[in-house]
Amino acid sequence: MPENNYPKLHNASWPGVVGKGPDSEPPISIDTMIELTANAEVDGVKFDGFDLFAADPHLDIDSNDDGIKKLADKARSKNLEIGSLVAPVWAGTGGGSAMGSREERNQFVTQVRKACILGKKLRDLGIRPNGVIRIDSSVDPHSWAADPVANTKLIAQTFREACDVAADYGESLAAEGEICWGGMHGWKTMVNTLEAVDRPNIGFQADMAHTLLYLLGYNKEDERILPKDFDWNDRATLTEGLKTVTAALRPWTIDFHVAQNDGTVFGSGSHDKTGRHCQATDPNGKLDIAVDAGHWLRDENGNLTKKIRHICWDGCMFPNDVMMQPKTWNDILGAMIKVRQMHGWYEAP
Repeated sequence: MPENNYPKLHNASWPGVVGKGPDSEPPISIDTMIELTANAEVDGVKFDGFDLFAADPHLDIDSNDDGIKKLADKARSKNLEIGSLVAPVWAGTGGGSAMGSREERNQFVTQVRKACILGKKLRDLGIRPNGVIRIDSSVDPHSWAADPVANTKLIAQTFREACDVAADYGESLAAEGEICWGGMHGWKTMVNTLEAVDRPNIGFQADMAHTLLYLLGYNKEDERILPKDFDWNDRATLTEGLKTVTAALRPWTIDFHVAQNDGTVFGSGSHDKTGRHCQATDPNGKLDIAVDAGHWLRDENGNLTKKIRHICWDGCMFPNDVMMQPKTWNDILGAMIKVRQMHGWYEAP
């Protein structure tokens, strides 16, 4: 029986820029991130690709065709494909709050359009066989909480407009559930927002480090699943909690990040506190990475959904010295290979 070759294994490029900058560590270039990804290898298996942050200093959202082709050629030269793109929807990167003024919401939609144009060009170049455009609400939970009903309505309206734009380019939008984004900061709240959008090309991007925090109700106490004094050795209760969240959000999930979390929050640079991304081998990690990925990649009966064509490791806000060590990426690749061995499948090339 041949080895599973799906889902494809991707690394994320954005840990080189997210949480970096003037008030933190310097960014790591896209060239370096590609090099680190391409060099990782475990028992002859390598990464299949990377997911991309569509903003400076990695790739200018307004790049001309030459700049886009140059990136595609670089990826191809390393035997890597490009997958999902992060649309730079935040005020500091040219976007605006999804529940802000008309002007801010227009800026949000404009950034999604630009990311979709970029995504289509990469598809046309044959370097992007699958993937989505990643978004969030670009606003904090505290602002959202001032009027949850009206603000969810506004976010949904902005997301709807963005979905209609994305549909013109054959793209789907995945909203990444993180406790730092208003209207997305609790698991029930996230479902409400997705339902309110009411478009066929909206979905959920599940990141294991972030969705674990949903169980703790960190910014949404009334949606807490685990008790306040939860004993992390109580694996049965943790598993039930994970099943509750995945049952609600798996039907929406169109993009998936493998990650580890130690049950705490962390933020750096301009990024607000969110679920901490830990190294794959972190002894304080609360997840059994390979087993718990199965809650997302299999249905309630244990059957593979095969909806996710590639999985991506997200190591946001890792310190630069950790990111520059080859061992970090080999450990990550090793963890992802286990996920594919347990929850993957084979397709003839």
